[in-house]
Amino acid sequence: MKGRVLIIAGSDPSGGAGIQADIKTVTALGGYAATAITALTVQNTQGVSAVHPVAPEIIRAQIEAVINDIGADAIKIGMIGDLKTAKLIADLLEARAKSIPVILDPVLVATSGDMLAGGGVAAIIRDRLASLAAVITPNTEEAEALTGVAIVNEAAMIAAGEALVALGADAALVKGGHMAGDEVADILVEASGVLTFRNRRLDTTSTHGTGCTLASAIATGLAQDMALPLAAERAIAYVHEAIRTAPGYGAGHGPLNHGHTVKENGDNTP
Repeated sequence: MKGRVLIIAGSDPSGGAGIQADIKTVTALGGYAATAITALTVQNTQGVSAVHPVAPEIIRAQIEAVINDIGADAIKIGMIGDLKTAKLIADLLEARAKSIPVILDPVLVATSGDMLAGGGVAAIIRDRLASLAAVITPNTEEAEALTGVAIVNEAAMIAAGEALVALGADAALVKGGHMAGDEVADILVEASGVLTFRNRRLDTTSTHGTGCTLASAIATGLAQDMALPLAAERAIAYVHEAIRTAPGYGAGHGPLNHGHTVKENGDNTP
């Protein structure tokens, strides 16, 4: 059975984002999560107070330990942290994982507004990691930083997605949660065309870890042999419901309800 997802990302002790959210998401959607932790953060719903990078040799050892034994049907990349780690991940993917679909969430800034990427990381994403990605999943601010396209409407979101595909990514899902309006549009751009997913905007502060969760949900779908449009559609629906049913924890941007798919009878089908 396929569904093994190797997650390369940072740890969030509050459980709403990062590795913790990724594991919950993959598990809730019926996949198997393995991890390589890139950084230990000190954060909660109110913000990030410290980031402690993991040594590059430890990150390499984690990735190789998983690939050499468990294997992976998809690789999700979240918080990279610093330039050394970004180069290491690019080197490893090029050497060991060219046949495995990569879902790249270009984490540059936390929901709280705190920076989560050091200088030069955005350039490595543009120059090396984007071309290795089956899909890259920036929000509008990240898409602007990576492409230079000023995103003021859906046409600009498409233009930014096309620019990311021009960098070598197979596809780009530009997320519209930061745009104004009663409706949220997430736009999937592939060489074959454009697909827009629309959902009613939810009036909530429970948005901690939405980007991590969405990328991991897509990764699970691809690991389960779903076509990208279907994997994206399921992932967006999963995140929307996770926001709608969020538990309301914390005084800031609260976590999602990652377990909403888990039924009492054990059926984990969303």
